[in-house]
Amino acid sequence: MHNLRFRSLITFTSLWLIGRQRSSCVEDGTAIGDTKSQAWNNDWDQGNPMAAQVSEGQKSKASRHIIMVRHGHYKKSKTSGDQLTDLGRQQAKWTGKRLREWNISWDQVVVSTMTRAQQTSEIILKELNFDPRSVIHTDELREGAPYLADPPSRARRQKLEESIRRDGPRIEAAFRRYFYRAPPDQERESFLLIVCHSNVIRYVILRALQLPPEAWTRLSLNHGSITWLTVHPTGYVSLRFMGDSGFMPVQQLSSRCRRDSGLKPAKVIQNRS
Repeated sequence: MHNLRFRSLITFTSLWLIGRQRSSCVEDGTAIGDTKSQAWNNDWDQGNPMAAQVSEGQKSKASRHIIMVRHGHYKKSKTSGDQLTDLGRQQAKWTGKRLREWNISWDQVVVSTMTRAQQTSEIILKELNFDPRSVIHTDELREGAPYLADPPSRARRQKLEESIRRDGPRIEAAFRRYFYRAPPDQERESFLLIVCHSNVIRYVILRALQLPPEAWTRLSLNHGSITWLTVHPTGYVSLRFMGDSGFMPVQQLSSRCRRDSGLKPAKVIQNRS
């Protein structure tokens, strides 16, 4: 565990330095350099002891499916903590029903320890055939600032960098812990369900697809939406879909929350043609 956290810190620091260099180039108006995409690295997960170790002649035989759910709509409160709203609870119920329709036999369920994620998972699990006592609750998946974004955030630079230094290595550790090819003794495909947060999901999507992590703010996820990534035996990673919420009524879609609200979620623009 400590070795994994150390590797995560090293990886995050390297990515951080590259991100700062790119950001400085953009701010100065200078060229960033070669814009050609880098070749896919099949051995991206070899730092994780759970993965089949290619250098030792091990071969993975099965795919690992990682399904991520963003928590439901919630109300921000400094006094009572972040709690799901009635809308958020209904969204979680829709998500649970959608997952149940797939008739998946879940191998593992992992949930962020933040209240809104815990409440969402409790509602979802009522729809699934999975023992709640087997759920893994982890601080690594808590919401935070994963990486220096491009385009830059409007937040004060010093405060933002402090948040990223605090949260980034932790979120990178979560990526390394749960994203890897199947071990050699895994004979069949497996299914991991993760219930967590928008920033975390957006970051790990880009890391898994080997795309620039600074682009995470360019992606958007609705509350209760589902994202499906597959890690194939070769180390190749594919995104089946991202942020699916089409199983919910249009009137119940939302993506943002406001503090101490009885405020309605953002309106959804509909095609009137």
